[in-house]
Amino acid sequence: MFRREFIRLTSLAAGAVPFSRSARLIAAEQHGTNVSNPEDGNSFSDTELLKLFRDPPNRYRPMVRWWWNGDRVSAGEVTRELDVLQRAGIGGVEINPIKFPAEADPLNIKALTWMSDEWIAVLKVALQGCKERGMTCDMIVGSGWPYGGEFLTRQEQTQMMALGTREFSGPQHVRLTSEELLADVSPRFVSPYKNPLKELFALTLVPYELHSANAAIPVEKNREASVIEFDVPAGRHVLYFLVKLTGFMAVINGAPGASGPVLNHYSAQAVARYLDRISERLSNTVGPLASHFRAFFTDSIELEGANWCDDMLSAFRRRRGYDLAPYLPFVLFKVGEMGNAVSAAYGASFTPDFIGQTQLVRYDFEITKHELFLERFVSTFVDWCNRVGVKSRMQAYGMECDPIAAGMMIDIPECETWIRSEQIEEFGSGDYAHGRSYTMINKFVSSAAHFAGKQLISCEEMTNTDDPFHASMERIKVAGDQNMLTGVTQSVLHGFNYSPPAAPFPGWVRYGTYFSEHNTWWPYFNLWVTYKARLSALFQHAEMQADIAILPPEADLASKYGFQRDPFPRLAYPAYLYKIWEVVHQNGSGCDYLSEEIIAKSNIEQGRLVFHNRSYKAIIMPAVESIQPVTAERLQSFVESGGTVIFIDTTPHLAAGLADQVTNSKTVLDYISAMRTRHPLRTPLVPVNESEMVRWYRELQARYELQPDVMISAPTDFISQIHYRSGARDIFFFTHYGPQERHTFEATFNTGDKVAWLWNAESGTRAPSQIDGKRNVLTISLGPSESKLIIFEPPTRLTSDGDNAVQTLPYRKASNASSQDKVIRGPWNVKLEHVDGTKRSIVLEDLVDFNEREDLKSFAGTITYSKQISIDKAGEHLWLNLGHVHAISELEVNGHHLGVRWYGEHLYDLSSALTPGLNNVSIKVVTTLGNYMKTLADNATAKAWTSDTPFYPLGLIPPICLVMGE
Repeated sequence: MFRREFIRLTSLAAGAVPFSRSARLIAAEQHGTNVSNPEDGNSFSDTELLKLFRDPPNRYRPMVRWWWNGDRVSAGEVTRELDVLQRAGIGGVEINPIKFPAEADPLNIKALTWMSDEWIAVLKVALQGCKERGMTCDMIVGSGWPYGGEFLTRQEQTQMMALGTREFSGPQHVRLTSEELLADVSPRFVSPYKNPLKELFALTLVPYELHSANAAIPVEKNREASVIEFDVPAGRHVLYFLVKLTGFMAVINGAPGASGPVLNHYSAQAVARYLDRISERLSNTVGPLASHFRAFFTDSIELEGANWCDDMLSAFRRRRGYDLAPYLPFVLFKVGEMGNAVSAAYGASFTPDFIGQTQLVRYDFEITKHELFLERFVSTFVDWCNRVGVKSRMQAYGMECDPIAAGMMIDIPECETWIRSEQIEEFGSGDYAHGRSYTMINKFVSSAAHFAGKQLISCEEMTNTDDPFHASMERIKVAGDQNMLTGVTQSVLHGFNYSPPAAPFPGWVRYGTYFSEHNTWWPYFNLWVTYKARLSALFQHAEMQADIAILPPEADLASKYGFQRDPFPRLAYPAYLYKIWEVVHQNGSGCDYLSEEIIAKSNIEQGRLVFHNRSYKAIIMPAVESIQPVTAERLQSFVESGGTVIFIDTTPHLAAGLADQVTNSKTVLDYISAMRTRHPLRTPLVPVNESEMVRWYRELQARYELQPDVMISAPTDFISQIHYRSGARDIFFFTHYGPQERHTFEATFNTGDKVAWLWNAESGTRAPSQIDGKRNVLTISLGPSESKLIIFEPPTRLTSDGDNAVQTLPYRKASNASSQDKVIRGPWNVKLEHVDGTKRSIVLEDLVDFNEREDLKSFAGTITYSKQISIDKAGEHLWLNLGHVHAISELEVNGHHLGVRWYGEHLYDLSSALTPGLNNVSIKVVTTLGNYMKTLADNATAKAWTSDTPFYPLGLIPPICLVMGE
């Protein structure tokens, strides 16, 4: 599946005039009005906030991306599916027409054409259905991604300036045809359009050892001629030729009526016409759009390397002050899928000085593209949404898009979180993406929202193109909790497939995770939905706290490699960049990403860098070599005022961009040298320790007196926290997201005399914490996949709000049996209720992983284990420890229902149900579908999604134990 190795790019500043891009930040601030819910956290009384927490309205509940598969939709089925979603606790939908799955049976259901009368009739039913149910309704712009359609004229289609090279040895006379050169330039696109226009744009011959663009010899070409002739001087030479591609990319997975060539996102006129076509059609048929839609959504900016528009050269000259054309062949990379630079060697050998010069020009070209994209696409989209009365929602990142500036403009900025495997993995010190569900763009997106004063930050959540049928509710919780750590406050689940009941199992599946009424755990799904809604309700009415900022080396990245594809860039620069924010949070602080533009627009106040409501006492600069002079000047003022700047591995000594480079670089070096000479203790240069970054940052924290919001006695990379403030309340969310066992640590909170309350996001209850001694010191114990929500209130607010019992942690024990535990042995009576409708009963002499038996390894459904256990005497406080269960468990003892466990340690308190003598124990286990799907050899959908997936443990795995409680 090619659904996204992805695109992002954060930009750095400048050009011929220092911070010529500051106009972009001004635009972002103007567009970025606060679109959070109108209630302010400061206005909530204890009772009101608790009521919101206990019963979150729909707007806080997870939404789903509702794939209208192939637009084979009907009014009746749309209504039925809305009911299914409402019963599961889902708060809204994003209507998302998309290409029909190749493996699915269309059942002879007609495919409606996007924006046709028939399609709009079904849309009206969906809109009315959402309104009647109080559900939020968003809709994607167009279908699939990026925007496009067969109705686009050639002038409105996406453009790329692509590079080709050929080597020659001279002297010789060369005769080539245009056709063979055009054929040379055929990037391997993921989603090529069938009928692109190719034009030979420019040719230049250079010696193989190239020291300057002035050494290039232009090769003249008559645009009408089909043959090109030129003389190659003696020696080794390289012909560089530029080919302009128009309409080269097709919409990825577009539905009928909105498939075809992709729109040119660098043309404001083309973008405006595309958007107006939609709003005019909808307004004339459904009425005022503000009455039906919360937001219009722009999905991934995956433009396959689009980098051009008809006025690019003139726009570059106006902005940068010089001509791009002589440098362009040497600035561009040859590219492949999704615009990634190819790894194979090609072209001339540049001298070091010329490499440096081309990097400066490349930076200027990269930021020029950023500016044009922001002005012509993002701004046009935001203005259109404002004009039609709906909010803009967008995944505003990619090679072409600066996530900080664009995210500030968007009403509801969005990021994404993936499930790559059912297995919960350690983070480790290697690949930055390993073990993480959130993507590295999430923190950039939330930082942009914080700068604009927005608390509503949405996320395409649980994207799963690898193993959707194995995904358990525990895996979903871990991914969602990790996501919250990045600053996300709303879930848009990926996703819910439109699939009529007549579709053969598992239905129409465009993508996963498999959120479906046919999933085994669907009856329990509301447990997670409500848990997540409660967290979202709190966090949307609070402000995430951060006093550490990170300034990435964006200019260096752009100059050397070009901006990368996000949220999974091929290159992390430096390799440890994305781990820095993690260790800051793991050590009890909070942080945001900065841009140079934010620094330039900030105030300096008593050792703080202040931008609107954000205030930072320290700035971390990892491997930053190039910044603008104005940035260096502001950093010096910040340090003079009492702030701390920590340079990692190097210090800035260069300016980005070609214009006035020597002068600007000297200015940068002078500012940095002066501040480090006068204030060495607040401007340290430190090496990074990539293998032990949690401990490395802990030492920095202590050495440079960076007091955290909460001091954690034993920080680790599998437990982290995020801190919010709502009025006088301090809200801390801790979560354990690794495969490790329970971890206990002491947390000292910087909350003064406030009193800690434990809020339970699963039950919606709260209770005052038991604290011995100091009010702000807690011992926290977190088991696998477990989280805790701790809220500090002023002492005068210490009221129970109906929850009179002091909350105490239940007894928890590691899954491995100890000598004091009593292992429960067989035989077990086992009832199997398969998802295919079959039922049977067996007897197991002892528990066994179903994977070890050929007749059981393909099971999916409900397993009920029953037996009698003997208890010698009353009064013992006993727990049942089921160990790790790759599923949901439910326990009944002597007819007493003792609860459900859907993540972490499956431990049950038996004290209220046991009696002396024999006791009837019934354990229900609800499995995932994954193993079963792997065995469906004749099911095309199952084969497509499970061919590379493993078998996972199934059923209760021995030992299960009775353990003494405390």
